[in-house]
Amino acid sequence: MLIYIWIAAAIAAIYLYCRQIYSRFSKYGVKNMKPVLLFGNSSPMILRTKCFCEILVDLYNKFPEERFVGFFEFLRPMTIIRDIELIKKVMAKDFESFLDHRSFVSEEADPMFGRNLISLRGQEWKDMRSTLSPAFTSSKMKNMLPFIVEVGNQMVVSLDRQLKESEKGYIDIETKDLSTYYANDVIASCAFGLKVDSLLKPYNEFYKMGYKTSTFGFVAILKVFGYSNFPWLMKAMKMNIFPADATNFFQHLVLSTMKDRQVHNILRPDMIHLLMEAKKGQLVNEDNSVNDPDAGFATVEESNVGTKNINKEWTDIDLVAQAVLFFIAGFETVSTAMAFLLYELALNPEVQAKLAQEVREHDKRSGGKFDYNSIQNMVYMDMVVSESLRLWPPAFLADRICTKDYNLGRSNDKASQDIILKKGEGVNIPVAAIHRDPKYFPNPNKFDPERFSDGNKHTIQPFTYMPFGLGPRNCIGSRFALCEVKVMVYRLVQHYELMPCERTSIPCELAKDSFNLRIKGGHWLRFKPRT
Repeated sequence: MLIYIWIAAAIAAIYLYCRQIYSRFSKYGVKNMKPVLLFGNSSPMILRTKCFCEILVDLYNKFPEERFVGFFEFLRPMTIIRDIELIKKVMAKDFESFLDHRSFVSEEADPMFGRNLISLRGQEWKDMRSTLSPAFTSSKMKNMLPFIVEVGNQMVVSLDRQLKESEKGYIDIETKDLSTYYANDVIASCAFGLKVDSLLKPYNEFYKMGYKTSTFGFVAILKVFGYSNFPWLMKAMKMNIFPADATNFFQHLVLSTMKDRQVHNILRPDMIHLLMEAKKGQLVNEDNSVNDPDAGFATVEESNVGTKNINKEWTDIDLVAQAVLFFIAGFETVSTAMAFLLYELALNPEVQAKLAQEVREHDKRSGGKFDYNSIQNMVYMDMVVSESLRLWPPAFLADRICTKDYNLGRSNDKASQDIILKKGEGVNIPVAAIHRDPKYFPNPNKFDPERFSDGNKHTIQPFTYMPFGLGPRNCIGSRFALCEVKVMVYRLVQHYELMPCERTSIPCELAKDSFNLRIKGGHWLRFKPRT
């Protein structure tokens, strides 16, 4: 009987505790979906009935009159901001009150993750951002582009080999795999100075370790949520998000490469070289290409935070952490962007034909030369890429942590009082939902590159298009990512006609077993030689 009493008391205590937490929004008149005990609003993702992106879009659309709505990630309250003016305040105007990203893992538990640019906070983040910003200027991208083009040419050779072996005159390709191999080889070359042919040798060590590190499957999602909501439990269980063998692999690779280059005085204009310069405090803004207006419509601008020169030496762990972050960000998000872009080109042959015509005209004018200036001069290419990033933004959610108490105001005209965000509470910007709001993008589910033509792009409301984030804490690598995507698309459209096949998912249905955007059943398309 005593045991039953204790169990009943524990259940009652948990219930009352959850009830108190789940009243966080309702007592201020803030709308939110009804939470499930302990799971909050995360149960559809845990049960794999919806992917996280769809949960956010549904929440955004359910309350069209609200400036912001509530969301419970297990027991953690999160504020989802819908109002564009409020987004502007959070991301830019009142940036100092929302300086940090949420940190899933402390640097003590996992220094490779805890010391990277995304995880760093406060002044340390500002110093690292200023240190790394010169590495991503247009002039640095020009130096790296030949490495990207080399990987693109290598990809074409591999596909031509497969076509030659095929007796059908075409091949069916899982394009998420194709774009992942391509992204892997680009990062291996541009960041680590390695030449890897993942299409020919898909199970190479670099690819295997990168896949382990950057692919957030179901187990990894549970670990992330565990650290977010029950950090004491995860620390007690000594759970790491990144596998130890992958962490050791990248640490050894970066440090040994740096040492080898110092000993043999090797100079290669890639990310390892730039990190070595940063370690010595010699990576500074030498030109005016930090904010290049011709880099593409989706390119973000660097704020004053990133344009300051910082004379600070960083530890080896700091530099390894940035190299690993560069891999994670480039491996998954860029490959996702490319896979969905190829999908849309296959389903919209008139867009593909127009892009192929631009590629042919450019190739004829340049005599086959393809460099950084080539990318910037391709207007329709930029329109196509910009529209794909609107419809399928790999970073479909932007998050910030409140660094000091902040008055968000009232969620709607009928709310009785302002809500005060407490220090440490989080806000989320539902990027994908805003990109598909007909109020900002008419007929939002249609793939229409003309939205970004010279005659139309000026009508896009500021702070409604944010594939690389907004404000000082935007994506530092937007120029590199756009170069990588455009080179791949250029080479594929130049040589092949993309079309649906029997395994193509039409209409598109998102996979529910991954945090990342993926098509259920795979990104299958048919490739035929272009005549």
